[in-house]
Amino acid sequence: MNDRSTLDPEDWAAFRRDAHAALDAALDHVEGRAARPVWQPVPEPVKEALSAPLPDAPSDTPELISRMVGEIAAHDLGNLHPRFHGWVHGAGTPEALIPAMFEAALDANLGGREHAAVYVERQVIGWWRQIFDFPAGAGGLMVSGTSMATLLAMKAALTRHGGTALRDGGLAALPGPVAAYASQEAHGCVARAFDILGLGRGVLRRVPVDGEFRIRTDRLEAMIAADRAAGIAPLALIGTAGSVNTGAIDPLDRLAGIAAAEGLWFHVDGAFGAMARLAPTLAPRLAGIERADSIAFDFHKWLHVTYDAGMILIRDAGALRHAFADRPDYLAGAERGPAAGDPWFTEFGPELSRGFRALRVWYQMLRFGPARLGACIAANCAQAAHLARLVEAAPDLELMAPAPLNIVCLRYRAPDETAAEALNTAIVLALQERGLAVPSTTRIGGRLAIRVNLTNHRTRMADMDALAGDILRLGAELA
Repeated sequence: MNDRSTLDPEDWAAFRRDAHAALDAALDHVEGRAARPVWQPVPEPVKEALSAPLPDAPSDTPELISRMVGEIAAHDLGNLHPRFHGWVHGAGTPEALIPAMFEAALDANLGGREHAAVYVERQVIGWWRQIFDFPAGAGGLMVSGTSMATLLAMKAALTRHGGTALRDGGLAALPGPVAAYASQEAHGCVARAFDILGLGRGVLRRVPVDGEFRIRTDRLEAMIAADRAAGIAPLALIGTAGSVNTGAIDPLDRLAGIAAAEGLWFHVDGAFGAMARLAPTLAPRLAGIERADSIAFDFHKWLHVTYDAGMILIRDAGALRHAFADRPDYLAGAERGPAAGDPWFTEFGPELSRGFRALRVWYQMLRFGPARLGACIAANCAQAAHLARLVEAAPDLELMAPAPLNIVCLRYRAPDETAAEALNTAIVLALQERGLAVPSTTRIGGRLAIRVNLTNHRTRMADMDALAGDILRLGAELA
């Protein structure tokens, strides 16, 4: 055995040159991205190259850099482009390359122990505790995104309801059936959380919405009363701060009051909408979010932190710890040394091996500051309002839903529903495949809509003008 084997470079100077070249290539990609089509299909030769078996021989660094530029970066999804409006993607920043380099250089495990990275994550949690006006006893955890954050929150809610006996006895230890409540517009991750927890998606009651796609509190209260009468214990109420279809915000303060009166865990899905807290003109729309028991939100959407980076924020950090804490002998803490640093983050979630996601958020917030980040959020909402006005002013276009935040749902008018579905599907594909723009689609009241999401700090009003013009032109061409 060769005890001098290592994965470090044999020639550090040559590696530095290669690394600098890689950085330049990455910066070139970001700087020039707007000049290229928004999206392009991945060519067959590239698919073949990326399906090839693993070679026995190692590759050279310059060769791999060249492949990343020519095969991967050249055929990205396009979310860095100012005219990418699909789903809910962030647009990243060139600045993100800096913490990414240190994240790789440190190779920190944030499961716990005593090192500076742990204090970075605690600081980031503390910042968001203050932003949402949570009490001093609040805590949280960096996670992959809102889907995972929602799962952790519902695990904490379930443990509070059934006690720690659930951790040994499982769902059989529950005193009886339970139910949770969310609007019909709630994200699919809410039902998935109950599925994963073993309760089944059926425990989630889908509450009807009003004309602005917000949860109807009268129907909610009736459903809670009906469950109690049937011997079913209400467990949790999930409010939405920015629905994925239309950007609707539930009446969070009213929901907080109902949850308090009924003894429900009040969780807010704020995947992207919670970030509006940073924009003074938008923050009042989130009134009541500060009363939540938990908030799930993403940094990789409207804060443009590199994927993936989300957070679960819990009003009572102890509730999360009771749901997950488990310190076997080989993870024993200490008052001094590298095993210190209690409590460890692994006590607040399912993972011991945790990356340094917090560094990306820490850098982004310090580099740009809350005011500048909030200004970008407010700009996207102004662009959405502008696009909605363009749609309403165009006789051939139909606004499918209110646009209260950053999402506009529209379509090109057609003689009947079948024709409208075919035409608007064709318009979206033409926009995407011609590299003009990337909106996505959804259904509003069962009818297909072109969905334009604005979580992109590079988007300008002129892009909204161009999009509306392209939809009108393509609609006439393809009709």
